[in-house]
Amino acid sequence: MFPASAAAPAPEFVQAVEFPYYLYPPTLWERELVWLKNIGIRTVAFSVPWNWHQLAPGDFDFTGRTSPRRDLTGFIRLLRRLGLHAWVRPLPPVSDWLNGGTPAGAADRTAWLKQVENLLGTQTASHGGPVEFIDPKTVPIDAAPPPEPVTAISAIDPQALARSRGAIEKARGTLLWKDVEDALYPAGWRAGSASLLRQGAVGLSGDERPAAAAVRRSAALLRHWMPLLASLQPVGPVRGPGVKLPDSIAIAELGSTAGSAVSISNRGAETFHDDLRLYEPAARRTVTVPNVTVPAGESLWLPLNLSLGPKGLCGDCSNFSVTERLVYATAELLSLEYENGILAMEFSAPAAGEAVLQLERKPVGPFLAGGTPIEFEWDAATMRARLPIPASRAADHHVRIGIAIEEPETAGFFNEAHRLIVGQKNSLVTSYSSAGVAGRSRLRLPEGYTSTAKNNAPDEIEYQVSVPADASHGDFASLTLEADGMPLGRARLQLFRPVTVRLMESMTAHFGQQTELTPEPFTAAIDARAGGTVEILLRNNWPSIQTYRLDAAGDGLTFFPPRSEVSIGAMEERRVPIRIFAEDGGALLRGWTLRLTSAGMVTQEIPMRLVIVPRNGTSAWSGDLYGDGQKEFVLESSKVRAVFSPRDGGRWLEFTAKESNSNFLPEQGVFDAPGDAAVRVDGDALVFEGQGWRRTVRLAAGTLTIEQTTPVPSDGLSPLRQNGVELSMEHPTPTRAIYKLE
Repeated sequence: MFPASAAAPAPEFVQAVEFPYYLYPPTLWERELVWLKNIGIRTVAFSVPWNWHQLAPGDFDFTGRTSPRRDLTGFIRLLRRLGLHAWVRPLPPVSDWLNGGTPAGAADRTAWLKQVENLLGTQTASHGGPVEFIDPKTVPIDAAPPPEPVTAISAIDPQALARSRGAIEKARGTLLWKDVEDALYPAGWRAGSASLLRQGAVGLSGDERPAAAAVRRSAALLRHWMPLLASLQPVGPVRGPGVKLPDSIAIAELGSTAGSAVSISNRGAETFHDDLRLYEPAARRTVTVPNVTVPAGESLWLPLNLSLGPKGLCGDCSNFSVTERLVYATAELLSLEYENGILAMEFSAPAAGEAVLQLERKPVGPFLAGGTPIEFEWDAATMRARLPIPASRAADHHVRIGIAIEEPETAGFFNEAHRLIVGQKNSLVTSYSSAGVAGRSRLRLPEGYTSTAKNNAPDEIEYQVSVPADASHGDFASLTLEADGMPLGRARLQLFRPVTVRLMESMTAHFGQQTELTPEPFTAAIDARAGGTVEILLRNNWPSIQTYRLDAAGDGLTFFPPRSEVSIGAMEERRVPIRIFAEDGGALLRGWTLRLTSAGMVTQEIPMRLVIVPRNGTSAWSGDLYGDGQKEFVLESSKVRAVFSPRDGGRWLEFTAKESNSNFLPEQGVFDAPGDAAVRVDGDALVFEGQGWRRTVRLAAGTLTIEQTTPVPSDGLSPLRQNGVELSMEHPTPTRAIYKLE
């Protein structure tokens, strides 16, 4: 959470990610924002669509009363809780949005800006809130536009990594990442009639596509280099010794008294491998960095003559003198840390490289690279250590190396600390080099956390650390052991809710053949006569065994067993089957609740839904599948599910074979057209009515039939086979169309 304080000086360089909250189901806001925070992003940018929040002149929704995605108040509150900064754009145009975000007809701009002022005025950084930037500067609140120039880069651009390095090299302005997450438009709100889905580098299910690596690399680099950027200045032309660099190689050197950085990007199709002749501003001399390797399409940020003391990247490295430094590294340096006598460095290494340290004493060893002991070279004449850096095959090429510089006089460690449970007391055992050090030590915690201490032994202290109940699942907490004002040991522990719950049979909404979204609440289908079995997947996130009790209840439903009890090992998962029967005469869509309790855990009540499908028949039902406050209409048999929207002319969104979970429609669906259609359920059919036409849609087993009073619109579909199921279509008359999955 942000502390209340006077406004800090405006930063000279900002990295932000475009996060249009209105294009994302609110149930996923926290998950995605936590991911951004964890990779190193600190600022999110977003427009506030005027026509989305203004329902009518003088009537505004900022709390989600008409659609969950209009809860801007809740979104700002979430940013504040996560400690993220906000860059807000309150005026049109809004990119790719209906009418650019401007309300139809006469619009009172003054009234709109007054609403924005009332909402954001107390949420600025100077008030302890997240709003740090506002653009354009049209609202009289304590926030300024972001620093210029603004460089916007699409995360799915093949040249995204190289382009981002060009922006970082300037060390001024703003780097704005776009297209990071998939965007899911509310039906009828995307400009034109394109797909509701706009793909990004991260899917709706949270899966990272290869394009996400560029954002990760940039965020990891700037996490520690950001404070140095303001002091870095361009040094001058860089050349290889005696040769001209290829045109495909872009290179720049930036220097300061604390150290320099060399940014090099290979836009060619061949690997670049050469020595680089570089100028050291602090030493005022030219040096050669040998064997620099940059694979095709890669970019590297190489350190040169970087101080190992607090003036460099390592704020706590007070054990190093002003002459000790990282002479150079031929892999991209991300961070430097010094703890308990060990110097640790993190790199992004798409190719093998090396790091050279200038020291005043020989390291005591050992040297670990990527978790493996490796020999290192020590030159006693020059007092330099040469450390190999192995190449990494990870998507972001991350690798960590560490070397013991000296035997620490005092030390403190966290014993087997890996995670913390949200809203609970967590046991953390710490050990120390002596009883005296233990007696002088203390545990530093994040704001809102508390702890109690118990001495297990003279040199061992056990802490019970309480994590706030509103802490976010997946976030990290940094804890530090101190003695005599010096840090001894650190732990960066991930936060987990006590238990994770999933309904294994829950439906997924599809966009084309690749992208899926699990609607909330979880929704499954059962047979009206025979009932059905659902499996509840429980994952115990505690580092110890836990016993859970499950109670299921819902009107018009019978559960067997109604109560279950299961014990699950530490960080393991189990499936709990429940048989459900539907009583006759009830609604086809019924809600039920799973009540989950365990010792030491607050009771959870998890809402779920059941679709009752008649034997050899069809269920017609409606629900908000995309978390945008608008209902989708569904026809569902035991074999097939078809989903429709009343927006965009009654767009047909999905035609899915349930057994293989395969959707046969393209991302944009079919039949999309301007305007809305009125939709009603007529028994087991859906009836759509538009301007001068009526469409009736029926589903029987795997066959969907459309009859319309005017010619059925063109669908653009072709026969398709996937996962053992084939789509075929017939158009016996202009006003009738038949689609089969078999």
